[in-house]
Amino acid sequence: MKITVFGATGGIGGHVVRQALDAGHKVTAVVRTSSAFDLEHSSLEVFRVPGLGEAEPLRDAVDGSEAVISGVGARGRKDGPVASESTRSILAALSAVGVRRFVAVSAAPIGPVPADESFLNRRVVYPMINAFAADVYADLRVMEADIMSSSAAWTIVRPPKLTNKALTGKYRTVVGGTVTRGYLISRADVAQLMLAVLDDPATINQPVGLAY
Repeated sequence: MKITVFGATGGIGGHVVRQALDAGHKVTAVVRTSSAFDLEHSSLEVFRVPGLGEAEPLRDAVDGSEAVISGVGARGRKDGPVASESTRSILAALSAVGVRRFVAVSAAPIGPVPADESFLNRRVVYPMINAFAADVYADLRVMEADIMSSSAAWTIVRPPKLTNKALTGKYRTVVGGTVTRGYLISRADVAQLMLAVLDDPATINQPVGLAY
């Protein structure tokens, strides 16, 4: 499969690129002109752009791909609406060249609170998390709304707190919901799921929660 990866220099996107190459896919890694990216592989094309604010420069990066994966997101609370603005441009580029399969990363607090979640999490932990990163989650809600209203065959992956631990391949998932008492997941495992859903029709036009 030919896959275009946005956010290829980020924690999740970098894992997506390497895992996709290891699995035998052809990968176009979209990186900013100013970013360092020294990975080399016979099946890797590096596509450099000044930014993700406009769709036109992104068309060539996605044209001919069978799927597009986005690991784009804010690195901190002061980064502004990075996810929604970038994703809007990516979606416009996909629509322009006729690519439909799209997988994006969001965050667990955007999803519904499980009915069997603990009282502490429902009443204390989740409200605190949402208040602490309110701007980031507001941006992700806009991003998700844009994705869901697009013509793409989308999947939104919603991880909880991210770690840099190694790939395990062992985690819980909930299609259309949130994992109960799901506190952590490694970036490598998120990347694995984002690749795995490409071949899972049950995840098309669905959010997917994951956690250990």
